[in-house]
Amino acid sequence: MEAAELVSDLARKARVAWRSLASASDSERALALTEIAEELEARTHEILSANEKDLERAKAENLNSQLIDRLMLNEVRIKAIANGARKVALLPDPLGQTLRQRTLENGLNLKQVTVPFGVVGMVYEARPNVTVDAAVILIRSGNAALLRGSSSAENSNEVLVRIMRDALAKTNISPDVLQLIPATDRATTKALLN
Repeated sequence: MEAAELVSDLARKARVAWRSLASASDSERALALTEIAEELEARTHEILSANEKDLERAKAENLNSQLIDRLMLNEVRIKAIANGARKVALLPDPLGQTLRQRTLENGLNLKQVTVPFGVVGMVYEARPNVTVDAAVILIRSGNAALLRGSSSAENSNEVLVRIMRDALAKTNISPDVLQLIPATDRATTKALLN
């Protein structure tokens, strides 16, 4: 499948799944983030195993130590990622907030109210924690996610998205609101940007 077709298909899945997120209440979105946090901690060993593969490849490719450090996950970092999801779950609902309001001379009342975008695509580098951070923020704000991380974090990102999707399967929100765009082909980034 060509990159453009692949990204288009993933975007379509996310858009259909977004309906479950659009109809979810504030408490349902917060619960989804709590489920994600719990699942991440419960499956730490899977995350560490996948991350080890990425670290081995990074070392074999002689990536610099700063990049390897950004790529590395450990129990403390996974706990911090999970706690970050819990903190976002506790934030006030960002949706439905009136930002501005005025009444025109003809009596028409205008309001500027916060709403989700729908589906948001993100491209980021070798930081697997960003995979979770981005997904959590997007879900909290009522948006589905097309996530395209670095190929150097490919294994870590795949397992993180799988775990988050498994957590969402326990809620009223479709797991398909999270879509991971394969990072092995640079053409997928261009397709996402297009």
